[in-house]
Amino acid sequence: MRRYFGYTLVALYLLSSPLKAQTLGSLTVEKIMRDPKQWIGTSPTDIAWSEDSKTIYFNWNPDKNVADSLYGYDLSSKKINKIAPADRKTLPAKSAVFNKQKTQRLYEKNGDIFLISTTDFKIRQLTNTVERESDPAFSSDDQKVIFTRGMNLFSIALDGGLLSQLTDFKTGTKKADAKPEGQEKFLKDDQLAMFEVLKERKEKKDAGKKITDAEKAAYPKEIYLGEKNVSNQEISPDGQYITYRLTQTNKSAKSTIVPNYVTESGFTEDISGRTKVGAPASDSEFWVYNIKKDTTAKVSVKGIPGISDKPDYLKDYPKLDSAWKNKERDVVINGPFWSENGKHAVIIVRSLDAKDRWIMALDPETMALKLLDRQRDEAWIGGPGIGGYPMSSGEIGYIDENNIYFQSEETGYSHLYSLNVETGKKTALTSGNFEVQHVDLSKDKKTFYIITNEVHPGEQHFYSMSVTGGQRVRITRQAGANEVTLSPDETKLAIRYSQSNVPWELYVMDNPAISNTKTAQPEQITKSVRQEFLSYPWRKAKVVTIKATDGQNIYARVYEPKKSNGKAVIFVHGAGYLQNAHKWWSQYFREYMFNNMLVDKGYTVLDLDYRASSGYGRNWRTGIYRFMGGKDLTDNTDGAKWLIKNYGINPKKIGIYGGSYGGFITLMGLFTTPDVFAAGAALRPVTDWAAYNHPYTANILNEPQSDSLAYRKSSPIYYAAGLKNSLLMCHGMVDVNVHYQDVVRLSQRLIELGKNDWELASYPMEDHAFVEASSWTDEYKRILKLFEEKL
Repeated sequence: MRRYFGYTLVALYLLSSPLKAQTLGSLTVEKIMRDPKQWIGTSPTDIAWSEDSKTIYFNWNPDKNVADSLYGYDLSSKKINKIAPADRKTLPAKSAVFNKQKTQRLYEKNGDIFLISTTDFKIRQLTNTVERESDPAFSSDDQKVIFTRGMNLFSIALDGGLLSQLTDFKTGTKKADAKPEGQEKFLKDDQLAMFEVLKERKEKKDAGKKITDAEKAAYPKEIYLGEKNVSNQEISPDGQYITYRLTQTNKSAKSTIVPNYVTESGFTEDISGRTKVGAPASDSEFWVYNIKKDTTAKVSVKGIPGISDKPDYLKDYPKLDSAWKNKERDVVINGPFWSENGKHAVIIVRSLDAKDRWIMALDPETMALKLLDRQRDEAWIGGPGIGGYPMSSGEIGYIDENNIYFQSEETGYSHLYSLNVETGKKTALTSGNFEVQHVDLSKDKKTFYIITNEVHPGEQHFYSMSVTGGQRVRITRQAGANEVTLSPDETKLAIRYSQSNVPWELYVMDNPAISNTKTAQPEQITKSVRQEFLSYPWRKAKVVTIKATDGQNIYARVYEPKKSNGKAVIFVHGAGYLQNAHKWWSQYFREYMFNNMLVDKGYTVLDLDYRASSGYGRNWRTGIYRFMGGKDLTDNTDGAKWLIKNYGINPKKIGIYGGSYGGFITLMGLFTTPDVFAAGAALRPVTDWAAYNHPYTANILNEPQSDSLAYRKSSPIYYAAGLKNSLLMCHGMVDVNVHYQDVVRLSQRLIELGKNDWELASYPMEDHAFVEASSWTDEYKRILKLFEEKL
């Protein structure tokens, strides 16, 4: 009884004295590098609507669980509920396609195909197999569902459920019927001539085979692939043509190996990695199967305008330049994109050297190609809605049966265009010194919903616009970033919004383009951020512009201390093509918090969107072509000069740090401009671009075997002799992106050069992006120690 009474007293005391909310207090590395879900909170992600537009689904973790869970916000009750696993299994997938009447939608989930009615929202499962079915689409008459299973296309009749195979792709080569020759042929002919029974039996067998073959004529043509792989199988709306891509992997391309030392088995285990830039590429072919003619044919690219144009950089290599001789460049064909009535087929052709993108009309009957649009860039094709790699189609679709829409950097900024496939007339739907960063076409195909950064490069806003272009109506008003997901009925907007010092939260808002009201305001749904995080006054860094040496404006964040210690640190974001000097919550939130801590200690911190950062158009994006560590580095050294001039920073007390591309810039800074930076921390840095991957690097530097000058200029390992000041390098040992081998090779180079003031911290269980709080803590304690001691 005493124990029970004592427990009751304690319980009553707790109820009458609420727990004091945790406060963060002064910042330390140990505090800010903890598991963020335990003290910052987890923002909602993967936003999706229910089919009836009454519920918003999102992944969230308000309970500090190991992983996020699915939640639903009911618009009528305005309540958030956790979705049970059993209910989650029945929810439709986000990616789905409509039939023409918009009464049904198809989607794939867990490898099976489902159909959902948009009137009563009933779900019908069409497949239930061990094999994976994918890429479902309606036939042109909406009576069948087309999908891929394995290598082949199939269809299911919605009335009756008849399953039909549309293609018969087979690996290997067809074995020809063996025909006797010489002695064997003589003996066979002699036997048939001599024995009537043998002759009669053979005639019966041959007649039976003819009947069997005639019955098989209803089956699709056998298409043997040899050692090639088939992909992008698609049937035309009229069911007359099947297009597909064949890819031949180059077996001579050598893959890398990443050793994993700390394993469950106790043995070192190898992780199979990527190839390096310049490795032999796979061959790609685009084919058309004419079902009526029972023929297959490869689409020829010989007549494409400019297919043999050589890149300008070859002028630096006279032997390669003179040997070009109208060489036909390798390409990848994406698509086709069919109009609903099947009248038009459009393909996207991209050169493997990344310098050309052609939009072309394809006539599958004659195999003829007609040029609709060509975008040429002596650096590389890229930008929002365009994509930077051969396998990317970019943004493209049909406004109506004759007009397509797409994005292009023709003016220097990614903008939206329409083009009449029949007449070839192209119309710019948007224009100006800003980017169109996302495009959605309304269900009635009368309105574009787009996200642009026209208000400010550091803001993203949502607009509605007629499909004919003209005035854009701005819908979002909150300064920062607005990620919008339209409801299926297009009457509501689910908005993921953040500011530079406030993480992402979820909002809901009426769509004024539908409701015709100007008073619609976003209503916050989630409250994800924890009190401990909110207890610290996180800074809204100033977004400023700095004049570069070449006269360009560099956008940057500057963090100002209340009382300066005369020292500064420049943070360099990673990825190269990424934006961080903006007004929304950064994906570099740990670095953001670390920068706040440095400012508390009196440092001034600068974070620049140097050359090649995203959000600023083509010229900024390609400013590093053939010279990484050129303008991207001088933008940072110009930032250092700006700090000295505007904040009275001691020129001998400036540090620099960053990860991945930021680590690369840090190395280039310490090796080539040692009088600018007194200390630097290079985290998971690229030390030699010839060791990085092909898709990213070849765009910027071409291939090392054909443009060695670009690699020599751009790789820090060649400049290591220039190190004079303090260098810290940190690298995960199971990094499958920038391999640990990179930093090991540079370490050996520094040893051979007799350099002393450097150190390497290795993290045996970390990949490119660290996941363990202990690793983050160790890394940033070392960075802080470097700056505190060396600056």
